[in-house]
Amino acid sequence: MGKDYYTVLGINPEATDDEIKKAYRKMALKFHPDKNKEPNAEEKFKEVAEAYEVLSDPKKRSIYDQYGEEGLKAGGVSAGGPGNTFHYTFHGDPHATFASFFGGSSPFDIFFGTQGRSCRMANGFGHEDMDIDDDDDDDHDPFNEFNHFGFNGINGFNRRHPESLHTQRKVQDPPVIHELRVSLEEIYHGCTKRMKITRRRLNPDGRTTRTEDKILNVVIKRGWKEGTKITFPREGDETATNIPADIVFILKDKPHLHFKRDGSNIVYIAKITLREALCGCTVNIPTIDGRVIPLPCNDVIKPGTVKRLRGEGLPFPKTPNQHGDYIVEFHIKFPDKIPPTTKEILKQHLPIS
Repeated sequence: MGKDYYTVLGINPEATDDEIKKAYRKMALKFHPDKNKEPNAEEKFKEVAEAYEVLSDPKKRSIYDQYGEEGLKAGGVSAGGPGNTFHYTFHGDPHATFASFFGGSSPFDIFFGTQGRSCRMANGFGHEDMDIDDDDDDDHDPFNEFNHFGFNGINGFNRRHPESLHTQRKVQDPPVIHELRVSLEEIYHGCTKRMKITRRRLNPDGRTTRTEDKILNVVIKRGWKEGTKITFPREGDETATNIPADIVFILKDKPHLHFKRDGSNIVYIAKITLREALCGCTVNIPTIDGRVIPLPCNDVIKPGTVKRLRGEGLPFPKTPNQHGDYIVEFHIKFPDKIPPTTKEILKQHLPIS
């Protein structure tokens, strides 16, 4: 003999849709494993979900009323005329049914906080202690008690949509910050970095999680400055009780062999000899984009001399068609020794002051 779904929900065969919903709400809360620790609670919770899924669907309920559980699940039952058959199999996950009905995996968290037992409310109604433990009185409905306290339609909350309350209770995790090192060439040309992250994601049941990898495409735009933040909203770990954290990448310049950055300007240290500094020379200046610019230096190069090549630096972040400057600083290499004859010649020809 098959299951009596009406008995499982504690209703009679003439029950209305509203009575079926109310019965499921009461029984699901009563036998939910997070609240009921009796050995058979999990099995009862599953039976209640299956009974509700059948009786809340007009087609399934009609076939069940005519043929019982065996006819509903055996297949071969005509549904919609000759040639059409109906076969029902419970999906086996009562938590998915629960989450679909209540709009969240745990109404105890939605209404009663993380302890799952009691809630202290202060929303203009004074302070009331409420325990979710329900007795066997058919009129006791924890959700209806919220109507008594004025939660139906107050501050945008609706009794039929407790998921809005669930969202209000969640708090987003702090941002997860990663340092992203980029070269000056990548800043000059722009690039896309593919960053692999591993995170937890909720399963469809709304309770358990899985681990998955995801590739984040971090677009580095031309001229972006060190310290620029690129944010991927809510890509962090996800659980039933949190809002996933934002993933934030902060740009950090890689040390360069030849150049350093000064805002949108590029600084290059040119090394010249004392002779070149005094007598003049042409210095070949390498650029980030691979060119070489000849820089004539006809005047005496003194320590601290700086020459500026306009528009040869990094692109401006907001106007990438325009560039900063290329700043050439000189490092003069002095000889370690000077022959006596050379000293005499220098004394004769170099000014005293």
